Amino acid sequence: MNKVRMSRGKFEGISALANEQGVIAALAIDQRGSLGKMIAKGRDNSRETPDEELTEFKTIVTRELTPYATGLLMDPEYGLPAIGAKDPSTGVLLAYEKSGYDATDLNRLPDLLPEWSVRRLVAAGANAIKILLYYNPFDTEEVNTIKHALMERIGDECIANDVPFFLEPIVYNNDIGDAKGLEFALRKPELVTASIAELTKPQYGVDVLKVEVPVNMAFVEGTSTFKGQAAYSRDEAMQLFRDSAASATKPFIYLSAGVTNEQFLETLELAAEAGTAFSGVLCGRATWQDGVPAYSQQGVEGLEAWLRDQGARNIQALNAVLAKGAQPWWTVYGGQENIEVA
Repeated sequence: MNKVRMSRGKFEGISALANEQGVIAALAIDQRGSLGKMIAKGRDNSRETPDEELTEFKTIVTRELTPYATGLLMDPEYGLPAIGAKDPSTGVLLAYEKSGYDATDLNRLPDLLPEWSVRRLVAAGANAIKILLYYNPFDTEEVNTIKHALMERIGDECIANDVPFFLEPIVYNNDIGDAKGLEFALRKPELVTASIAELTKPQYGVDVLKVEVPVNMAFVEGTSTFKGQAAYSRDEAMQLFRDSAASATKPFIYLSAGVTNEQFLETLELAAEAGTAFSGVLCGRATWQDGVPAYSQQGVEGLEAWLRDQGARNIQALNAVLAKGAQPWWTVYGGQENIEVA
């Protein structure tokens, strides 16, 4: 394999988010509106969650869990004060997109935070930039041209500021109503695989993909989360993991997508059994979501107690799975020695 040239800023930025073995074990807490709703739900929706409570929650989770994480994904809207509470060795990813999408627009077009730029995010402490993109690789040319052009601009902006670009494509299909149903589960592998193949093309400037797993574990026979209706056997699911991984020309890590910690651990174990060359995770709610009721009902002390017990055990169990199954981010380039840092 020919040597791969990489700028120093890109190399050092990815390395800041990984451990010495090149595995990314990052904690995601860039949720905004959804986190506010989760906290309010724990209070029977008796009141909206104030901004300062979002910041407080993020700060506590950051302080308690980043000693176990190589990276931290945070939003600049409510999370900047929390960055000061992180473990000194933990790298920082900052989100550049607005939270969610316009539900009245079926095309789910992305939108950036208007008061931020890559330059400003780097100045605020980012080792890398993250974008979430709702994406259907088989959507109309008109829709995907808009999305592709925006990713090209962001990629160029990251190149200009010599900082890694982490892209998180979330697949959808408007012709399928229930994204958690059997029909979508059958289509999901194709959507994920085609998204990886497209978005790792060089014109987008993506350095690391944060991707969904290509299967819905609730429809995989032989798993603990199987609900009785099969979309794929266990062997078929492992092959789908391999197929999606084979389409990547850049490092990729898995996101937890809001499942429980136990479900995510089983998912990663299946990916590892399949020999998938994933380079870690950016795990959010699977690690800390069960601590939200403790915060809602018992405040800071309740959340701290939960994080120091179950939260710490969750992330340590995740790290144990990664230590066995994840591969270094430089694997796709033929090894660290095959990267020429310019």
